Amino acid sequence: MSFLEIVFYVFSGVMILGAVGVIASRNPVHSALSLVLTFFATSGVWLLLEAEFLAITLVLVYVGAVMVLFLFVVMMLDINVTKMREGFMRFLPVGILIALLLLMQMVLVVGPENFGLDVIAEPARHAADYNNTKQLGKVLYTDYVYPFEIASVILLVAIVAAIALTMRRRPETKYQTPAKQIMVKKEDRLRIVKMDAEKK
Repeated sequence: MSFLEIVFYVFSGVMILGAVGVIASRNPVHSALSLVLTFFATSGVWLLLEAEFLAITLVLVYVGAVMVLFLFVVMMLDINVTKMREGFMRFLPVGILIALLLLMQMVLVVGPENFGLDVIAEPARHAADYNNTKQLGKVLYTDYVYPFEIASVILLVAIVAAIALTMRRRPETKYQTPAKQIMVKKEDRLRIVKMDAEKK
């Protein structure tokens, strides 16, 4: 067994343990931290596949930004874990059935007869001056430019929809309407009262 295979199995084992920790942990904060560990291990596997850009993007975007936001939201919400577990045993058989179906699909797709060096040839190693980011940009903006633009439009629609769903008007909250503020007149805000001067 070569050194690269040992490193691959180490990263893969850490990734599997982190994924199990995400779904098995009782604390949402611990689940988020396990997901951070899973992302780090996944970026290590991508480095072995010479996908340096994807590996550093996973660390910077997901670990550095998305997971920090997840942790912030989870810690700010103060989730009642006991209330969330009330229906756990009721849906446990359905969860086990779905997990078995997913496992069966993974075995059928990534089984030894469909996956391995005897079925798929090992990718050729590139030279030291090979630029993964440049090649990815060429493919992304030439062959897949339309799917890339469609995905960006879908993400933009998702952002607008998320903002529209969260902006609910609450009756106890006071709002300002700039149009009404502009249309206001002097008589609406100022009233002059005439009264006689008083002497002591």
